[in-house]
This record gives sequence, structure tokens and C-alpha cells, in this order.
Amino acid sequence: MYRTKLAAIAASAALALSLTACGSSGDDSTTAAPATSVAPMTTAPAMSSAPAMSGDQFGAGCASVPSDPSNPGSFDAMAKVPVATAASGNPLLSTLVTAVKQANLVDSLNSEPAVTVFAPTNDAFGKIPKADLDKVLADPKTLTSVLTYHVVSGKLTPQQLAGTHKTLQGTDVTVTGSGTSFTVNGTSMVVCGNVQTANATVYIVDTVLMPKM
Repeated sequence: MYRTKLAAIAASAALALSLTACGSSGDDSTTAAPATSVAPMTTAPAMSSAPAMSGDQFGAGCASVPSDPSNPGSFDAMAKVPVATAASGNPLLSTLVTAVKQANLVDSLNSEPAVTVFAPTNDAFGKIPKADLDKVLADPKTLTSVLTYHVVSGKLTPQQLAGTHKTLQGTDVTVTGSGTSFTVNGTSMVVCGNVQTANATVYIVDTVLMPKM
């Protein structure tokens, strides 16, 4: 009888140890589950930050465009307003803006439904001898001809850019190149391309284009 009781006690102890072991195993499995569920949560933000790129602009000159979206000369700000207004906020294009105002073309450019503009930088105008530039700025007819020679109907993508295009001035410009490297009329390099405004695609160039007079 005494041995039978000892056997029963031993069996009960073994069962208790067995249940304890099972319980600790269950705890391990529930601990592992949160680790698995946390992993996707940590990778999701990295994926969602990918579209933070501001656009498809290209060229070394784009680095000089203000990056702060609140700056009126930034890519984000320019995309929200028509082209003449957009240029007025960009520090690279202040001489161009002065010329456009001098020729009374602000409203005309802003009201165009869709155009491509080859926009000379301040340095591009700086290549022109001051006496010659002053003469052009003082002659509304010549100035209008020069400025409208930088504008093509339709918003040309980089894939459509190479080729010969009729300008609003009436004569043609010829663009050569591909990818992110383009030259206009063989001399004017695109330094920052595919800049979007509300009604235009802008290609900022390093040399003023001069039509045949």
C-alpha cells in the first residue's frame, strides 16, 4: 500500500513537470510571434519614402535650383504656376524675366496652353557684350523676336526633344542629343532639363539662342 502511494505521488509529479514544460514551450511560441509581426512594420516606412523624388529633372545646373519647396524658385513651386511667373521666382533666370517684362510677354507666355521654353540663364545673357544686350533690350521688336525664338508649341518630353521644332517666332530650332545630354542649335547646352510649370516644360540653357534676322 505504501509503495502504491509513492508510485501515485511520483506519477503526479511527472505529470506536473510535463505540463510545466508544455506551458513554457507555449510561451516561447507566443514570444516569437510579435517578432515576426514587427518586421514588416519596420520595412514599410522605407518603402513609402521612395516617391519623395521631386521629379524627372536632369542636368548639373539643377543643383543651383532652390530645394526648399516653399521657395518660389523651387521645382515644386514652379510646377504650380504658369511659366513666366515660375521663372520670376528662379534666381537663375532673373535676366530672362527682366527681358520678358521689357517685351510685355508675361501675359502671353502665361496664357499659352502648352509650350516648351528654352530658358537662358543669367550667365547665358552674360556672354553677350553689354552694349549689344542693352541694344536688344531697348528694341521691343528685336527683343520679342529673340524671346519668342526660345518658345516651341507643345510640352516636349526629353524623349521628344531631339529634332527640328518651329518656334513661336516662326523659324526653327534644332536639338541634338539624347538621354540627359542635349544641345540646341549646336551651341547652347541644356544644363537643367524637364522642369515643369503649370503650362510649360522648361529646358534651362547656357547660351542665348539668336534667330536669323
